[in-house]
Amino acid sequence: MTKYKLFIDGEYRDALSGQTANSLNPFNGDIYATVHQAGIEDANAAIESCYTAFQDWKDLLPSAREALFLKAADVMTARGDELRDVLIDEGGSTMLKAGYETHHAPDFLRGMAGECRRVTGETYVSNYVGVRSYSVRRPMGVVTAIAPFNFPLLLAIRKIGWAIAAGNCVVLKPSEATPVIGLKIAEIFTEAGFPPGVLNVLPAQGADLGETLITHPKVKKITFTGSTAVGKSIGAIAAAHNKKFTLEMGGKNPIVILNDADVDYAVNAAAFSNFMNQGQVCMTGSRVIVEAGIYDEFNEKFAAKIASLKFGNPREPGVIVGPLIRESQPAFIKGLVDAAIADGARLLGGGDYEGSVFQPTALADVTAEMGVFSTECFGPVAAVVKAEDSDHALQLANDSEYGLTAAVLTNDLQKMLQFTEGLEAGMVHVNGPSIRDEAVVPFGGQKNSGMGREGGKFAMEAFTDLKWITIQSGQQQFPF
Repeated sequence: MTKYKLFIDGEYRDALSGQTANSLNPFNGDIYATVHQAGIEDANAAIESCYTAFQDWKDLLPSAREALFLKAADVMTARGDELRDVLIDEGGSTMLKAGYETHHAPDFLRGMAGECRRVTGETYVSNYVGVRSYSVRRPMGVVTAIAPFNFPLLLAIRKIGWAIAAGNCVVLKPSEATPVIGLKIAEIFTEAGFPPGVLNVLPAQGADLGETLITHPKVKKITFTGSTAVGKSIGAIAAAHNKKFTLEMGGKNPIVILNDADVDYAVNAAAFSNFMNQGQVCMTGSRVIVEAGIYDEFNEKFAAKIASLKFGNPREPGVIVGPLIRESQPAFIKGLVDAAIADGARLLGGGDYEGSVFQPTALADVTAEMGVFSTECFGPVAAVVKAEDSDHALQLANDSEYGLTAAVLTNDLQKMLQFTEGLEAGMVHVNGPSIRDEAVVPFGGQKNSGMGREGGKFAMEAFTDLKWITIQSGQQQFPF
């Protein structure tokens, strides 16, 4: 067991209260690490450290920031095995998922390096004589970043990286379930040469920090990924204090499979969309909407696919579904599954759990009235719904309070256009899974799935303030 402290101003520090908490291995319940827990005074110190560092960081040449991000990507790649072990033992990642995350996070850092030179404004044609009119973007200052447990490396990099690339300094609060990976990121940034105070990391229970990370006068922006309930609360507090915010929240995403789709391919796409990281993904395609003509064939093959998926110890090679991170989650999911079966759903496979591992599960004949159709369970459960035709499929897909991502499998051009235009989601993927992410795309959702976009130029806009400037050539004539 290892002990970790807070990371403030380039060094590890004890929490001022001396309070610690244990980070547990979600598979076996063993103590993975003991971690100091930040309080309000620690948060104030981290924010002040960021504010001090910002005075120089905001004016650093973009080429210098770019070089630091490229170095961080190299350091992260070199420490990939170490990070993979943390993801497995602290976060419950399978070996496959941990490898995915440690591969893509450095790629995101390299994408962020490229954007350092592309913080752009515009010029405008003025209707005043002799006036040059243009806009510039400038970094905001101190940003609070709140990261989730499910992809604690990749999503923490997304939370902090774009803000820092744009010239801000960041206080990162990692999930209380996965604090160590956040602290490892701080080590990587320090090894790469980022100045002290550019990134500070505060492991904590959210309640212990109160609202300090949101309401502090020197915090200018909050970026959050997590549940819809918590995101709405953060947005309300931020708005009350006139703070800017970006929210990436929950999802109950559809993957629509139309009659002309390749059924074998559709089965694989649906399995990946549902069982990657035990379904603990905001982009999980947990509502599998299948057109009537291939519904029975799909269910037969999907049941066979599920039966082939290995589940259990995430350290075992070939395991696809590992442990859920929260102790209460398996029983909650079991309740949803049992209620659906009682209401007429048909179990295709799985349906039970042992310890923290819930079996890969699918239910057929799900209807919109069942809780499993509308409730985000954040587990490995696919709800298969029959659609009478493509219009009905689109109606079912949009029957949700969420709108993060969606997928449609079809080779019919007209139906492809119908769904890409008609799906109420921030991201739509044709002939692919519902889970897809890249560094420079406008990642984000609609409805109760979020507000704002992250990635590439969209993130650089989100983490900068726009300023309009005019320069008068000669003298303006005034009316009085």
